[in-house]
Amino acid sequence: MRGPNGEELPGAILFACTLNATRSPMAAAMMRHLFGRFVYVASAGVRAGELDPLAVAVMEEIGIEIGKHKPKSFEDLEDSSFDLIVTLSPEAHHKALDLTHTSAMEVEYWPTEDATAYEGTREQMLDHYRTVRDELMRHIMARFAVERAGDA
Repeated sequence: MRGPNGEELPGAILFACTLNATRSPMAAAMMRHLFGRFVYVASAGVRAGELDPLAVAVMEEIGIEIGKHKPKSFEDLEDSSFDLIVTLSPEAHHKALDLTHTSAMEVEYWPTEDATAYEGTREQMLDHYRTVRDELMRHIMARFAVERAGDA
């Protein structure tokens, strides 16, 4: 599959983390924002948690809405046929590798900090979430060769 600028894209991609409450919903929303017309994008967790309101807030800052996201586990997925699974936590990586025993899927591990592990004021916490969000965007842009205006 080719993206809007000729990027090589998988037909279906799953972003996975531990609870599908922060990292994977953010990554999936950014991927959908960039390539939603070209790629099927989903997210899941090893377990389904509760959507993190701070993740919603930092995504709104960049104009991407995730407030309606309903966290789900791997078992809750309607379709488990993905060309690529991007795992963002060790627990999700192990779960994804288990899936490759029965299906031919590529799995990539992007070690990503858990923003919920930090404590502090609301603004300090938001800074950690922004760091995670921005790191995920850099990974997506690097992996899928997205050129930003001014980079050419």
